[in-house]
Amino acid sequence: MINPFELQKERLLFFSEEPANQLFPAYILLVGLENFHVEMGPYPNTLLIRYSIQHYSLEALEKALAREGFRLKYPLLKNIKKHLIHYCEDVQYHNLKTPVPRTKNNSQEIFVKAYELHPHGDHDDTPKDLREIK
Repeated sequence: MINPFELQKERLLFFSEEPANQLFPAYILLVGLENFHVEMGPYPNTLLIRYSIQHYSLEALEKALAREGFRLKYPLLKNIKKHLIHYCEDVQYHNLKTPVPRTKNNSQEIFVKAYELHPHGDHDDTPKDLREIK
């Protein structure tokens, strides 16, 4: 079973200093998205975003911002972390789409479904009045 809290992500977007004044237009653009939360980040030129992996991914958001003309710039270690996040979110998203494999633990379901189709319980073909005679 998937923990819904594992689906919620909180990330920082680091914007380049050039071109100037791109943070507020990016904020306005992202505020309009459904199932998405954005606020000013704790550092200069950053936005703090929260989203569900079912709806968004960091990589897709960064690509969409780049298509709109925004420039992101990450410090070296943050850039490495960003690429690791892209990979992890991609794997997690594809795992959500994968059906649960059949294992020995759910083999009991097969028997339950088989017995649902057949009458079961104590069944005696002897007529009721003859059962008591012994």
